[in-house]
Formats: sequence, structure tokens, C-alpha cells
Amino acid sequence: MGSQVDVEKPSVKQAVPIPASTLRRFEAAGIDLSGGYPLLPTDFEYLQDAEAKGDKVHPYSDAGLRADPEKKELFGAAKAVNHLTSHIGTEIVGLQIKDLNDKQKDELARLVAERGVVFFRDQNLAPQEQEALGRYWGELYPQGPDMVHERHPPGYTHLHKDAVPDVGGDLLWASGYAAYSKLSPDFRRFLDGKKAVFVSKEKYLDRNNPSSGRIHSVTRAHPIVRVHPVTGWKSLYIAHGWVSHIVGLDRKESDLILGYLKDIYENNVDIQCRFKWTPGSSAIWDNRCTLHTASWDYENAAERHGTRVTTLAEEPYFDEKAITRRQALGLEDD
Repeated sequence: MGSQVDVEKPSVKQAVPIPASTLRRFEAAGIDLSGGYPLLPTDFEYLQDAEAKGDKVHPYSDAGLRADPEKKELFGAAKAVNHLTSHIGTEIVGLQIKDLNDKQKDELARLVAERGVVFFRDQNLAPQEQEALGRYWGELYPQGPDMVHERHPPGYTHLHKDAVPDVGGDLLWASGYAAYSKLSPDFRRFLDGKKAVFVSKEKYLDRNNPSSGRIHSVTRAHPIVRVHPVTGWKSLYIAHGWVSHIVGLDRKESDLILGYLKDIYENNVDIQCRFKWTPGSSAIWDNRCTLHTASWDYENAAERHGTRVTTLAEEPYFDEKAITRRQALGLEDD
């Protein structure tokens, strides 16, 4: 087997500047950073080991399936529920994430599945409490939300910021539900059921030919149009930089279509939301029906730190009987 650092007990530390607000948060949580900041766990060295890990089956049932669709426990405890845009993004005011009961956690999962991303401000949240919410929703994913080439790609991601720039550094999300609805009905029918090949960000050695170098990627085919198990809605499912080609099409045809789909998904401001971070803010989003990107307009001139928890989800699937979000809201004909 290839070598890998234990993801729960990183053995390597690094000396990096740690913002004062981060130190205060970690010290209050009983986390000692005096020996340096933990590095991310190292990945596998060999392709065969990475493929075996990515092919592992993980039983999964979404917490949102247990939730009251009206979310009475969650909304009833909040001071306000503010939608940032028509398509994506909701802010919950007046609740502490650490105090949510199980019904509220289930309803929050459903809200994230419906709205794509949900925000909280002024959170007094220890990293252990953030981790506990993630574990309630599913198996944790130490490598983050970019592992779309595995059998079970990431589902929910929770990013909490304890140090942010005074200006800039916003995060933006786009709705895969709304991106799919922007396509013509005939083009949707063409895409429905088709798969694309997703590739790993990391490169690996081939154990059978290690002298060839780190040139090998893990690949896996997933549906281009994915159905969310909680909402039952169709979402465009592509990830910029991690999709190689559409299965069954000529390379030129595939490149043209993928380029168009990425343009629809990434460049329509009416299906996006943008969040201005403040210290103690949390963003919880669903990787199955959103894309996200950061604005680097502060050019690393200010301190920035956060903690992130990501959970595994189901194996992506397509269901021809599924509907769109607009159909569910009565905004277009079946």
C-alpha cells in the first residue's frame, strides 16, 4: 500500500502565521497550536491505492430526507430567514449552529439542498462543534470538496471563517438547478442520461511502472445531469477543470458542449450569489447542486483563516422521472 498520513492525527506541522482571532478561537476550544499548524493529510503515492480508495462503497442516507419540508423547528427558532437571491443563497439570523437540535440539523440539511448554500453570522463555534455537525450528516471527507472523481463525491461543505480581510475575499456560488433550467428543453433531453469522465486533481505513480513519473490520474464517469435525493430536482453536474470529456461523443463535440455548459453555469450572474465574510461567519453549501469560487481581490494582503468540514454523499445518479426546480415551484410546464 502507498503511504498516507492519518487524516485524524496529522504527524507533520508547519510554521505559518496564525491570526490572533484564530488563536483565540482555538485556545478557547482547547486546541494547542504552539507546535505549529497541522498540514493537510498527504495523498496516496500510487495510482492503484488512490483508485481503491475512490472505489470504496459508503452507505449513505441524507439527513434532509428526515426533515419536515416546512422546516418549522429551524425557521421557528430563527429571528429572520433572508433569501439572498431568487435561485440560491439563504441567511439564517439569530441561531447558533452549535445549539441546533437533531430536527433542526435535518431541516438545515434540507434547506441547503433546496437553496444551494446557507449562511450564518456571529457564530461562537469551536472546530469540534463544526466537526460534530458534519459527522451528524455523514462520513467526513478529509481532502475537501474537489474529489469529484471518486465513487462518492462530496456532499455538504461547512466553511467557518475566524479571520477575514476587511475588504475583498468574497465567496461566490452558482446554482446547478438554475443552470440546467437555462438550457432548452431539446438540449436537456440530449444531455439527460449522458455521463462525463471526471479526473483527479492529483497525479500518481503507476506501481507497475513507477519510472514513468507522476502522470497518472484517477478517472470516473458521473452523470452530467444529476438528481438530488432530497429535492428530486435535476442539476447540471460539471466541475471546471475536473471534467475530461463526455462519454460517447467525439472529442471536438465534447469540448464544444462542455465549454458551453461551463459558460452557462459559471458566467450567468442571475443564478449566482455572493457572500461578504465577517469574522465568525459560516457558509454551508451542497456540492451536488452548486459550484463555488473565491474572489482573490485582496491579493493575500490580509490575514485569512477558516476551518472546513466536508461530508461524503451518495453515488451520483440520473432519474428520467425527476423534475426541475422551476417545475417544482410551478414556474414552467412539465
